[in-house]
Amino acid sequence: MEKKFKNSKKENVDWDVVNDFGTEWEEFQFDSYDLNVLRETWNQYFDIFPWEDISQDSEGFDMGCGSGRWAQFVIPKVGRLNCIDPSSAIYVAESNLKKYDNAFFYKETVDACSLENESQDFGYSLGVLHHIPDTKKAIKDCAKKLKKDAPFLLYLYYDFEDKPLLFKFIWKLTDIIRIKVISKLPIPIKKFICSAIAVFIYFPLAKFSKIIEAFGGDVNNLPLSDYRNKSFYIMNNDALDRFGTKLEQRFNKKEITEMLSDAGFVKIKFSDNTPYWTCICYKA
Repeated sequence: MEKKFKNSKKENVDWDVVNDFGTEWEEFQFDSYDLNVLRETWNQYFDIFPWEDISQDSEGFDMGCGSGRWAQFVIPKVGRLNCIDPSSAIYVAESNLKKYDNAFFYKETVDACSLENESQDFGYSLGVLHHIPDTKKAIKDCAKKLKKDAPFLLYLYYDFEDKPLLFKFIWKLTDIIRIKVISKLPIPIKKFICSAIAVFIYFPLAKFSKIIEAFGGDVNNLPLSDYRNKSFYIMNNDALDRFGTKLEQRFNKKEITEMLSDAGFVKIKFSDNTPYWTCICYKA
């Protein structure tokens, strides 16, 4: 059984959150998932990544790799990919990516990563650093590992800065439920409730958006509209990801830009597509 770690004030990590995500990726391993469908989501994240700057000789990192679902599309394009995750998910990734001899695995945190400073040609961290107590410091720790001019792809939850008040109000209610109730439940009950949320909330709202879109309607401000073309498996996974964690931070474009600039990144560019906010930047 995977060891459950305790939190340390000296570490920029919440071990309860780490252990929860380890459980999540053991449940949702994406080992037999339709790769064509998964690639569509991968393309959403990487649509602004500068592949022209990357070659078969490039070495980079996936900070918070989870099950390795995104790494599997990156590995064939590079010389070496260092997959880093402090949870038991690293063993899931190692199993899922075992056919690749240029994938390497580190069960480490962002602030204790053993990769040499200024050694990486590129890096990315998708949907991870907003679950770390000090996101700003975590970004700086990622920057330390990159060479000068190396690209860094980042995805952080955004604070719905461009959404109407009703949308924000609905989200705030769900966030209170997450913080006060669901995230504190025992894991089996938490998983059951999150699956119920996927069935009775995610799926109906996603399909409603798809119907509205089919009739020519604008679905951008409809809750969960981004799931209208995604599978229930992803909805189920994301419901647990969203409601199962006790630590979630959200940022607007200005805040993300400031954190990246403070970490020494330049040429910061945000994707115009969902999910928000995904951005690319370069180590100065």
